[in-house]
Order: sequence, then C-alpha cells, then structure tokens
Amino acid sequence: MKNIHTENAPAAVGPYSQAVRVGDWLYLSAQVALDPATGVLVEGSVTTQTHQVMKNVGAVLQAAGGKYAHLVKTTLYLVDLTHFAEVNEVYAHYVQTPYPARATLGVAALPKGSWVALDGVAWLGS
Repeated sequence: MKNIHTENAPAAVGPYSQAVRVGDWLYLSAQVALDPATGVLVEGSVTTQTHQVMKNVGAVLQAAGGKYAHLVKTTLYLVDLTHFAEVNEVYAHYVQTPYPARATLGVAALPKGSWVALDGVAWLGS
C-alpha cells in the first residue's frame, strides 16, 4: 500500500490520505472545493466549486500516474440535489466514455461548507 500526496490538491483535513494505491488500484478520498494553495473554500457558484473539486481529483490522479480516464467508479455528494444538472454538466467536461460508474448522494453537509464532493476508484493497470 502506497500513500499518494500532492501539493497540487488540498491537504487532508483529518487523519486520512488524499489517495492510497494498492497494486494497480487507486482509492481516492473525497475532494471538496478547497483551493490547494490556501486550504480555503473557493468562492462562487456550485459550478465554480465543482470545477475545483474536479481539478483537485485530477491533481491526485496525476500524482499517482493517472488521469480522469482511469476512473472506474466515483461517488458524488451534493448538499442540494437541485444542483444535480449543473454539477453533471461540469463533471461531463472531465470524464469521457466509457464513463465511470457513479452514485450521486444527497447529504446534509460537507467539510468546510462545500456544496459538492467527489471520491473515486481508479484502475492504473495496463
């Protein structure tokens, strides 16, 4: 098991890793809309926050030698499910067919007041 860490994504806000690689599998912890340089939640709409979440996920994938195309399963967490269409539109800019399997869950709150979070599993094998 190998810990994956990059300064290009927010530091963990608790006792966990940004991601853990086990063989060819990468398990990504949920990313929220924090600016990696400041650790502060990005201001703006749910669209702006979703772009930041996806950039953070991409930075962790890259640190492990992967890219968005390696994602096989993601879970999307939304504080307000009425934002589903907006978030889905942004998400579609980062993933391509064949799309990862995905679950979307409505939650009461997310760390640091983020409106959206995403975690996932990636296959980094050949």
